[in-house]
Parts: sequence; C-alpha cells; structure tokens
Amino acid sequence: MPILYSFKRCPYAMRARMALYLSNTVVELREVSLRDKPQSMLEISPKGTVPVLILDDGNVIDESIEIIEWCIKKKKNIFTETLNSDQELFTEDAIKLFDEKFKFHLDRYKYATRYEDVDEILHRESCVEILKTMENKISNKIFFYTDHLNKIDICILPFIRQFRIANPEWFDNHIEFPKVQKWLDNFLKSSILEEIMVSHEVWKKNNTAIFFPTNL
Repeated sequence: MPILYSFKRCPYAMRARMALYLSNTVVELREVSLRDKPQSMLEISPKGTVPVLILDDGNVIDESIEIIEWCIKKKKNIFTETLNSDQELFTEDAIKLFDEKFKFHLDRYKYATRYEDVDEILHRESCVEILKTMENKISNKIFFYTDHLNKIDICILPFIRQFRIANPEWFDNHIEFPKVQKWLDNFLKSSILEEIMVSHEVWKKNNTAIFFPTNL
C-alpha cells in the first residue's frame, strides 16, 4: 500500500489528499509535525516538505502536482467533466501562477512577522490582483468550470482558503472578487473538504497505521 507523509493544513498536502480521495487510492497516512519531521521521511525526500508519496514499488513522488498527475493516470476519470483545450491551458497557467507568485505574496501577507522589511498590505494587494484574474474567468457553477471539482479547483482553492484565514472579515467583505468568494465558500461547505481535513495524531514509528481515505 502506498504511504503518504502529510500535514493537515499544508495546501500542497491538501491538494494531494484530494487527488488521492477522488481517485479512490487508499494510502497509509502519516501525519507529520513540520517542526519535528520524521527521519524516515527525510531519508527518502531530503528537501523535507510535504506531501511525500511512497508507491508500492518503492518509487517516491514528493511534489503535489506530480502526485495529482499520478492519480489522474491511475484513474483517468478522476474528474467528472472533461475540459476543452482553452480550459486546460488556463488551468495549467493558473496553477503555475498560484504556485510561483500567489504563494510568494501569501506567505509575506499571512506570515509578515517572519520576514524583514515586509509590507503585508502590499503583498495582500498583489494577491488580490491575481484573484481578480480568476474572477474574470470563473463560471457561475458550483466550482470553477462546472458543478464538480476539477484540477484547477483542487490545486488553487487550498491557497485561497489560506488567504482568507489571514483575515476572514476583510476577505468576506471585499468587493473586488465576489465570484471567488462564492467559489471558496462552496469549497468550504463541500463534503470532500470535510473528508480530507480529519485530524490525526502525529505519526510515530510504532503507531497503529491510519488509512486514508477513511470512507473506502
């Protein structure tokens, strides 16, 4: 059985868990503390970030996007609807934008005290500009393109969720991205978020194995 090293609140780990959930892939879940990472994880992935997935054959995937791609190859109908070529292209561009730019500004907004000479409002506004590009593309469905989750949803919503957590009242009352607010709200109320955000004790070597998803 594959083994997944994860951290509940990490957006990268969240999107990997969603892909595993949607592909009906059962794994042994090992919840880690980012302040005390297990040696067994560091030995197979020295960069020390989650998620890390160890496959049955011993191969290691330690990038969330690669875990998602592996799940898609494993179960091709992981997402209910097929996107057209323009939607697929925008999906990849949007994921890259959030991974490379939004996350950079998000960290300096949400965790401003960790950085020197940081203007958290400037970084917040940089995030807003990116959200406005999404506002112009989002549909009137439950999720970004359709009424069901797709790749763009599971890859981006965990980061927007963190952006809101930094100041929920400000986010909920901001007027520049109402469609994004509704999109996130639909996600926050979804059953999949409830399923992947179950709390578990930090994994120790001799602990009883925990299996994820728990509904399979």
